[in-house]
Amino acid sequence: MSPKSRAKVREFALSLPGAVEEFPWGDDAVVKVNKKIFVFLGVEGDTEAPGISVKLKDDEAHGHALAVPGAAPTAYGLGRHGWVSIPLAGAPAELLCDWVEESYRTIAPKRLIAQLDQR
Repeated sequence: MSPKSRAKVREFALSLPGAVEEFPWGDDAVVKVNKKIFVFLGVEGDTEAPGISVKLKDDEAHGHALAVPGAAPTAYGLGRHGWVSIPLAGAPAELLCDWVEESYRTIAPKRLIAQLDQR
């Protein structure tokens, strides 16, 4: 389930206006918009702890994401800024994509959000 979920989440994230994939730390993939990360995808093929991290400002979405078994505030101090790390096996890919979009909307410039809303 996890590799397929990661592929779906990656494909969805890259379909958002202005999204680009980068590898700032070797094999760890991130997707950015306007040079800012909106989703950490981790390493493709990670079997130990496959998961994603997203920034969720909406209290309801943030609480829902943290309720997923194994989810936690993201390390390195990012958790206090709304970042949540969610195991891929913990939620359906569609829900993970919803959270990726929420994270995108938090970080993307208004003009790109307007493009997304026109779809």
